[in-house]
Amino acid sequence: MSRLRVINLGLPKSGTTTLATALRAAGLIVADHRIRRSQTDDPHLAGTFVARQLYEGLFRSGDPLEFLGDFDALTEISVITPTLSLWPQTDWGVIDAIRQRHPDVRFVCSRRDARTLSGSMLRWADLGMSRLPGGAIPGLPSGFGETTLQRVTWIEGHYAHMRQLFRGARDFLEYHVEDTDAPAQIGAFLGVDLPWWGKANVNASLPSPGAV
Repeated sequence: MSRLRVINLGLPKSGTTTLATALRAAGLIVADHRIRRSQTDDPHLAGTFVARQLYEGLFRSGDPLEFLGDFDALTEISVITPTLSLWPQTDWGVIDAIRQRHPDVRFVCSRRDARTLSGSMLRWADLGMSRLPGGAIPGLPSGFGETTLQRVTWIEGHYAHMRQLFRGARDFLEYHVEDTDAPAQIGAFLGVDLPWWGKANVNASLPSPGAV
């Protein structure tokens, strides 16, 4: 039986931590956004971003998963800081290289209603206020992302892109994190039971009136 490996192509705040928590409860070893020091003995991996390691593998050997073999699932694969903006879930070169070298990998795509997701991004630290508008992001050039319309346009464009790239594919599942059937859909797609499903990494506060 081939090893189960899962990669989430959803955007930040689309339920990526919820998926990570659910997959860990199902017994998978999960890297979510950053490789924690407790997850590896390799000093070159400890504390690094999943996105960075995907590109390190792609450009060193052609295999984005070269340095991520210890993990069964990657649930948040993008990173945006004031000095680093990496979005492998938007990069067909990364996705296709994984599919070519690891044909058993399953891709999922977590999503929420675009306006709800936009509002969550706005409320998450400085993500919506400064990191998105200031970043160089595929589909959201620097200087865009400050308004709800701009974020929603980008969000909807990303999911439309995923559906186009994976049209008719059997290795891809897009699911709505707030759908009550989501855990059953994911479990059936991956062939695992998910003993936990809920909300993780929830925003601490509601948006101020007129903020989104």
